[in-house]
Amino acid sequence: MPILSASTGITRYRILEDVSDDLIREIPEKLAKFAFMDIDHTAEERSFGWVNMDDMLDDKWAVSPPEKAQYFTFSLRLDTRRIQPAVLKKHFQIALNHELAEAKKEGKNFISRDRKREIKEQVTLKLRARSLPIPAVFDVVWNVPENRVYLAATNSKVMDLFTDHFSDTFELTLEPLTPFFLAMEMLGEEAVQKLESLDPTYFVG
Repeated sequence: MPILSASTGITRYRILEDVSDDLIREIPEKLAKFAFMDIDHTAEERSFGWVNMDDMLDDKWAVSPPEKAQYFTFSLRLDTRRIQPAVLKKHFQIALNHELAEAKKEGKNFISRDRKREIKEQVTLKLRARSLPIPAVFDVVWNVPENRVYLAATNSKVMDLFTDHFSDTFELTLEPLTPFFLAMEMLGEEAVQKLESLDPTYFVG
């Protein structure tokens, strides 16, 4: 989701480790190393990686650099192939009927469970190869001086994918900036016990 949209959901993180100057200089190189790899001409089910926030097709930052003043900006691109269950069921049945017809020619009246599983895998691969992956892009802004990272997504699966890929890329650990942590940061660690004793309030409209 574009972070510059009129309305968007944002997840905020802090980086637990100190980020060295050497690592900051290596950010563009690491982004390129863990960049998105296209799967349009394969049968792969999923691919993800970093791309230019200014152009989702730019995985080499040829359009613009990731550096923007004190920030680094990039996007997590996730391409996924989805096969409708009804489509898979139809083509699996066609393949089974053909297999059974061939088996009957040899005097057999059934197909083994292992063979059925093999046929289903083959059909799935063929259908994947015929379908185009659906792209999704989630913008990222890294405020380097403040050790803060902002992700334009609130979906838990996307968040998990992002934090894992960020950790693999930069060998850094992200922690979500929850209301509890923000309150502790503002009030100091001496307020932790009071914060932990608070009961949640539920607002009903």
